[in-house]
Amino acid sequence: MSHKPTTVNDLGEFTVLIDARSPAEYALDHIPGAINCPVLDDEERRIVGTTYVQTSAFEARKIGGAMAARNIARHLDERFRDKPKDWRPLVYCWRGGMRSGSFVNWLRLVGWDAQQLKGGYKAWRGHVIEQIAQRAPTLDLRVLCGPTGSAKTRVLQALADGGEQVLDLEDLAAHRGSVLGAVPGRPQPSQKAFETQLMHRLAALDPSRRVWVEAESRRIGRLTVPEPLLQRLRESPVVEIAATPAARLAYLLRDYAWLGDDPQGLADKLGTLRELLPRDVLAQWQAWALEGALPPLFEALMARHYDPLYARSQGRHLAGLPNAARVECDDLSDAGILSLAGRIASLT
Repeated sequence: MSHKPTTVNDLGEFTVLIDARSPAEYALDHIPGAINCPVLDDEERRIVGTTYVQTSAFEARKIGGAMAARNIARHLDERFRDKPKDWRPLVYCWRGGMRSGSFVNWLRLVGWDAQQLKGGYKAWRGHVIEQIAQRAPTLDLRVLCGPTGSAKTRVLQALADGGEQVLDLEDLAAHRGSVLGAVPGRPQPSQKAFETQLMHRLAALDPSRRVWVEAESRRIGRLTVPEPLLQRLRESPVVEIAATPAARLAYLLRDYAWLGDDPQGLADKLGTLRELLPRDVLAQWQAWALEGALPPLFEALMARHYDPLYARSQGRHLAGLPNAARVECDDLSDAGILSLAGRIASLT
């Protein structure tokens, strides 16, 4: 068996990647493809940490050692009993310390060529940040902009279906980037998990071909777009969708129809605008929400909130907006979006 320092550049050499951290740590973020085999679960980790602080490091190691031995034995018996001799696991914990080291020792005693990831998850995290910083400035981005209701996300999807490279940040963030942008049934990932997914997506792009992306602010819901990518987006060429207000309203009523299923939830979301709107305007909007009167509500949102916000933010942040290619549209039905994407794809 070999025994050498293993880094993130060696991940592809192993049969399986084992995350030895607690389930909560794993859920927050993990290396793509890793399976979670905790050496200490969340409650055990809390107990060991409390013992370390309140009693002593020695007592904490005694308690933690017994817990770790039981957990590793269970993983060996329940998850790895059928693995052949040439099975090669790579194990990591937070920093490449005691949890992964203990696991590797037992695996090697069995006879498997197990290795420990140098630096653990912390090294992976540094790799993610470094890769985003290196790859983002090389992207040949084309930025789609247009006021809310311009079907930018659907146009991106149509471009991807047509063979174009697309970076859909709102899909990665599980949020559509506005006060009503939460995606039903899809909670947002952690910031770290978002960046891991983003790095994975950037690595799959061909830097010699253009990449379509939607204009985004610094934040998408509660997540932050990494600065190197945000800067590249803001300095890149722009294509502006100029859809008619009628087409945009019709699109919003179709695309956000689900908001009418929870009138109180919609009214509560609108309440987050209380610092931006006169009290009587907000009261009227919330009344419409409770009545399920989406057409007047969405029309008012466009005119008094989204369009002014778009005019302020895009002109301030997109350097290419004054020279943007402007594509007019009066139909944002499925067929209209497909036609719009075709016209956009034909731009050089």
